[in-house]
Amino acid sequence: MSGLRVVPTWRHGQERLYVCRRDGHNLAWYDREAGRINLLSDERREEVLEALGPFVTGPVTVGPPPVPTPAELARLTLHPDDDLAPNRPGEALLISLDRDPGPAHRLRPDPRRRALAAEQTVGEALDRLDGAGWHTLHSVPLPGGDRIHHLVIGPGGLFALHTLYARKQRVTVADPLVSLGRRDGRPLLRRVRADADRASYALTAEVHPVLALVAPADVTITSPPLREVRVLKDTEVQGLARTGGVLKPADVEALHAMARDRRVWGTAG
Repeated sequence: MSGLRVVPTWRHGQERLYVCRRDGHNLAWYDREAGRINLLSDERREEVLEALGPFVTGPVTVGPPPVPTPAELARLTLHPDDDLAPNRPGEALLISLDRDPGPAHRLRPDPRRRALAAEQTVGEALDRLDGAGWHTLHSVPLPGGDRIHHLVIGPGGLFALHTLYARKQRVTVADPLVSLGRRDGRPLLRRVRADADRASYALTAEVHPVLALVAPADVTITSPPLREVRVLKDTEVQGLARTGGVLKPADVEALHAMARDRRVWGTAG
């Protein structure tokens, strides 16, 4: 018996299996998603492989841990309070509703709950792009109390998404006005463009504005072509992953490492 223990842990949302001595000292870890066993020392290689044998699925690479990239180093040194990556879709609204749920009985539904449903619907769709080389940050704070609902970074570039709850309503877009049903239009596209501009300033990179409509009955754009901004249904946002050829993987990682730092957004005036 080698006396080694296998301890499962979760790190950055991914499972790792650590191989430890009895005194708790780590010897290696197995990253199942990457198919890699990282050895901190080669001296007990065979014992480590034997201990991990029952847990290994499929082919694996065995060797020393890869040298961290500058983006990874930046992430590792980021204080948890400043890291935006753990934000859930609608994080700011979830906190607001937790602090002030409002009266138990209302004549009209709390608009925050509809807005939250919209952000969660779009956010969950965007989170499914992670395996395709994309990263999404939710509820990115801007100075003055504003925020970007979703910031998407990937091979096709950077996109700032503003979500709008439009369930079973006809949406009319007459730049810059957006109307729901028979209600008067609001100059929402100005807000969408302004958020993208502020993100571009903070990240010193081009950020494209997107308005994401959640469950509309119909969408009519009366002033095509729209200047810069895209208008998508929530069922179409994953199509952003089909765009590419703009950023290399290293650039995506570097921009994601920069964007997840809350302190960066203090400059997005």
